[in-house]
Amino acid sequence: MNRRTLLLGGAAGALATVLPAGAEGAPHADPVRTDAEIYGVPTTQPLVSRRADPFISQRVDGKYYFTGSVPEYDRVVLRASTTLAGLTDAAETTIWTRPASGKMGGFVWAPELHRIDGKWYVYFTNSDANDIWHIRPFVLESSLADPMDPAGWSVKGEIALEWDSFALDATTFAHRGKRYLLWAQSEPEIAANSSVYIAEMANPWTLKSKPTRLTTPTRTWEIQGYKVNEGPAVLVRNGRVFVTFSASATDANYCMGLLTADAGANLLDRASWTKSPDPVFVSSDATKRWGPGHNSFTVAEDGKTDVLVYHARDYKQITGDPLYDPNRHARVQKLYWHPDGTPLFGVPVGDGGPIVRLSDRSGFVHRSATGLDVLPAPRDLGATQFRFVAGPDGTETIQSVDQPSLFVTVSGTAVTLTAAGTPVRRIPARGGVTIRTAADPALYLRVAAGAVTTGKSGTVFKLS
Repeated sequence: MNRRTLLLGGAAGALATVLPAGAEGAPHADPVRTDAEIYGVPTTQPLVSRRADPFISQRVDGKYYFTGSVPEYDRVVLRASTTLAGLTDAAETTIWTRPASGKMGGFVWAPELHRIDGKWYVYFTNSDANDIWHIRPFVLESSLADPMDPAGWSVKGEIALEWDSFALDATTFAHRGKRYLLWAQSEPEIAANSSVYIAEMANPWTLKSKPTRLTTPTRTWEIQGYKVNEGPAVLVRNGRVFVTFSASATDANYCMGLLTADAGANLLDRASWTKSPDPVFVSSDATKRWGPGHNSFTVAEDGKTDVLVYHARDYKQITGDPLYDPNRHARVQKLYWHPDGTPLFGVPVGDGGPIVRLSDRSGFVHRSATGLDVLPAPRDLGATQFRFVAGPDGTETIQSVDQPSLFVTVSGTAVTLTAAGTPVRRIPARGGVTIRTAADPALYLRVAAGAVTTGKSGTVFKLS
């Protein structure tokens, strides 16, 4: 992607206008800028290779910290960067390695790094070398200012739970003066591999309350291969507490569900929570991303753009046990929001440059079965996402993100989507850009009667 062609408009709230051909405004120089500076998140795919169950901290003292499961399941690693994009090539440090035998000598899964009361804590899943399925949550602690220093880390201990049973994927969050633990566990007397629980904490390694079961796998999308709810992650926004979780086997069936509670509700009361009936993030054959899940959330360098962090494979068929397939890669993409304040996940995006949504005062440009519509509040995020793909001659084609084999194609007044695509040029205008065809400088994309068509005047599209 030639970033010099990424022409940003004026004030974000400016309304679209229709300009006649030739009234484009003076083009302005746009210096080379990173994806994160322009669109909030990097588009490098993957962000970090062979790191499943990825976790990226919030920015602490100007740095992001990344950790995740290594394919050998034998250690906890960290890397740090001042930017999200910088995590790709950041040096990785091992801060803890499992013992060669005995307790804690088995699997090391799903580490998360948290800053609590001036200390660093890593929550992770571990098992016994002599009984690798004796899976339990553990905590590491460091009093040093720099979590990258291995000398500061020691085992604080195992988190004692209500039942001594298979338990994993612990995460923690603070809300309204209380700290909570979320985790997945196989509860006795329940016919499921794991359900998701919440409890209040007395300190970063000790529970204060009895557990509350928030969700157990019962729906079709939760029981493919295994009956699994696991990998909870928390996001508090818009007066609500959102908890994502992952479901089904860790192959292409792996997907994400969503729980929602009012921010003022009793989070330990199961009745406070509502589970969305359908998964919110699933595999995509079109974008070639399979098994998206075990996510976390962070915020981009702008301090306001929410970022979804997750793993997914770039192939569907797996040889052998999916647990030992090493190619679950860490990925990031922008998290969007519905007008009602609930999260909008879209699809796990494929390879390519920065992603944009095009809008005018009537709504967002939306890929339909036959062309491009404009909808006030589309619920299908993927169908509103596009990439401007640079050609060798300085022109661009507009590619659908959720159907990357399709490109915007102009034939007379008709605007459709085909495998070829029509070369276009973006022209800076007040509030955004106009888009004209390269072959005919007098022919523009414009919105009319709720659809994108063409004309001698062009709609000003805001890029977001």
